[in-house]
Amino acid sequence: MSTLDIRTIAFPDPDILAKVDGRITDHQQTGIEFVVWSAENPTVEVNRAAIDAIILPYIDAQPTVARLGELPNLKLVQTQTTGYDLVADLVGTDTTVATASGVHAAATAELAVGLALASLRGIDTAVRSMASRSWNHARMRSLADRRVMILGAGGIGEAIRQRLVPFEAHITRVASHARTDEHGRIYGPEDLPKLLPHTEVLIAVTPLTKQTEKLIDAEFLSQLPDNALVVNVGRGKVVDTDALVAELRAGRLSAALDVVDPEPLPHEHPLWGTPNTLITPHVGGDTSAFEPRIEQMLTEQVRRIIAGEPLINVVEG
Repeated sequence: MSTLDIRTIAFPDPDILAKVDGRITDHQQTGIEFVVWSAENPTVEVNRAAIDAIILPYIDAQPTVARLGELPNLKLVQTQTTGYDLVADLVGTDTTVATASGVHAAATAELAVGLALASLRGIDTAVRSMASRSWNHARMRSLADRRVMILGAGGIGEAIRQRLVPFEAHITRVASHARTDEHGRIYGPEDLPKLLPHTEVLIAVTPLTKQTEKLIDAEFLSQLPDNALVVNVGRGKVVDTDALVAELRAGRLSAALDVVDPEPLPHEHPLWGTPNTLITPHVGGDTSAFEPRIEQMLTEQVRRIIAGEPLINVVEG
């Protein structure tokens, strides 16, 4: 039995429950019950006081998070996302928080590189030119030889680094603290002032914390050279949107964004109309790779609960 002594695991919907249940055949013999409960599926027959572990929905988990207070004996919150900012206040309490770290790394890294390529090579401009049947030949920038900073050196940051190497980019990595790994030096935040003036492409994949909220503010952006490209596939609130809009309107910087603040971006928001801007609707991790990988990860986590083994992807307080 799990060291957390979990007896009832709530799944966000019947489909994911059925898929995990189909991979685990002995949970009923252990006395662990699987139920469905979330803001979208608030089954009235479920005894909420019995739920001591919950798997949050993947898309729009906020309504369910807002109702976690209805689960008085909650011991474990499992996200289906890499980020845990929605439940960051639970870290360090009696409730364990675990993430889906690793599940989204490949897909998010694909999009990060894709956004950089699309913006640098003018693919979005070419798509718009097709609508007017215009042949607008221009020399565009390559990803090859660009000085690229990856802001965030976790699993997704490493997946981005791996994919940038074949493109022959010059890669610099920055994380919450300086260190060295098998791939070389990782700089810390204190190094940003000397690194930013030489950064032609900034790829932000840092998680949202108190330290990173609006990290990329007006001062940060002002240190980037003219024509630098800002790619954000992490969290929208890491960027000061007003400061970014000001730089984009001035034509000094470009942006390729999968995450923004606020989300979803309101119809009249000025970011929609800024020049040199490419926006995708927070689809970094939502690909065909997601379902099989999240099912495998959740199955392993549930197996560990049943076997009483240490859980994976636990957020340390």
